[in-house]
Amino acid sequence: MMMAVIETHTVYDIVRLYVPILFAVGALILMVAWMPLVLRRLPLSLPIICVAVGMAIFYYTPFADYSPNPLEMPVLVEKAAELIVIISLMGAGLKIARPVGWKSWNMTWRLLIVAMPLTIIAIALTGHYLFGFGIASALLLGACLAPTDPVLAADVQITHHEDDEESEARFALTSEAGLNDALAFPFVHLAILGSAAGFTMSGLADWALHDIAVKLTVGLIAGYVAGWVFGRILYALPSGTRLSRSGDGFVALGMTLITYTLTEALHGYGFLAVFIAGLQIRHAADGHEFNARMHDFADEIERLLMMVMLVFFGGVLVSGELLWGIGWRDALFVAVTLLLIRPLSGWFSLRGVDRPELEKNIIAFFGIRGLGSVFYLAYALNHGDFTDGAALWQLLTLVIAASILIHGILVTPLIRRLD
Repeated sequence: MMMAVIETHTVYDIVRLYVPILFAVGALILMVAWMPLVLRRLPLSLPIICVAVGMAIFYYTPFADYSPNPLEMPVLVEKAAELIVIISLMGAGLKIARPVGWKSWNMTWRLLIVAMPLTIIAIALTGHYLFGFGIASALLLGACLAPTDPVLAADVQITHHEDDEESEARFALTSEAGLNDALAFPFVHLAILGSAAGFTMSGLADWALHDIAVKLTVGLIAGYVAGWVFGRILYALPSGTRLSRSGDGFVALGMTLITYTLTEALHGYGFLAVFIAGLQIRHAADGHEFNARMHDFADEIERLLMMVMLVFFGGVLVSGELLWGIGWRDALFVAVTLLLIRPLSGWFSLRGVDRPELEKNIIAFFGIRGLGSVFYLAYALNHGDFTDGAALWQLLTLVIAASILIHGILVTPLIRRLD
C-alpha cells in the first residue's frame, strides 16, 4: 500500500511539472547548439553555464524539492555517467588520425605511465593525511581523480577536422583522455578488493592476473577486432551495401554500445575497447566524410548528455546535504589536487620532451576532472564495502566543481595563446 502511494505521488509530481520539464528540455537543446558560439571568445566554458543553470533550477524553481543526491541514487548515477563516457570515448577515437606509435604518441605514453600513477599516489597520500582515510578509500580517491576526463576536456581536445599533427597539446590531451579511463580501472578494482577482503597476497595476485593482464588484454583485442569488423562493414563491403552509404551518423552510437557490451561480457575493459574501436574505424578509411558525420553525431549526443548531467550536478551543489560542513581541509585538498599534484606530475612526466615549455605546461595543467570520476566512484561504492562514501562524494564533488570553474575560465585564453 505504501509503495502504491509513493508511486501515485511521483506520477502526480511529474504531471504537475510536465510543462516546466518540456520548457527546460527545449531550452537545454537550444543551449547545446547556441552556447558554444556565444562562448567562443569569452573566458567561460559550456560546463560552467550548465552547472550555473542547474544551481538556479534546483534552488529557485519548483524543482528545488527534487535536488539530486548521488548517495540516494548510486546505481542511476553510475549508469548515466557510464553511458556518456563511452560515447565520449568513441568520439575521441574518431578524432585521432595519427597512427599509434611509440614516438608519435610519446607524450601520451609519458602522461599515462608516469603522470597518472604519480597522481594516484599523491592524491591518495593527501587524502590519508588530511582526512585519515584508510588505504582502500585513499586509493579509490586517487584512482577516481587521476584520469583526465574525456567529456569535460572537449575544449582542449582536437576536433575531427583539425590536423592533429600541428596540435601536439590537443593531441596529447585527447589521446590521454581516451586511454587513461581504462588504465585507472585496475586501481579502482584494487581499492574495491582492499575494502572487501583486504590486501592479501592471494588477492593481489588474482588482481594482477585478472584486473590488469586479462581485462586489459581482452579490452585491447576486442576493441581492435570490433573496429576492424565495423570498418569493413562501413567501407569494404560491395558499394551498394556499405553502411557508410546510409549517411546516418547515429550508427556510431550503435557501434559504441555493441563494442562496449560485448567487451564487458568477455570480462574486458569496455572503455579501452570503445576507444580502440574508434581509432580503428577512423583509420579504416581516413579522410572519408562519413567519419566526420559519425563523429559529429557522437559529439552532439555527448554534449546533450553532458549538459543534462551537469544541470543535475548543479542541483547537487545547492542541495546542501552532500556539501554540508565544508572546512579548510576540503579547500586545501581541492587546491593541492588541481594546482599542485596534476601540474607537477604532468610536468615531471614531460621532462626532456622537445616541445615549447608553454605547450608542455598547458598539457600538464589541463588534467580536467569530471564525469569519468563520477562513474568510478559510483561504481566502486556500488561494488565495494567503503565506510567513507559520503566524505568521498563530498571531496569528488568539490574537485569537479573547482575543475569546471578554474579550467573553464582559463581554457579559452591559454589555448588561444598556444594556437
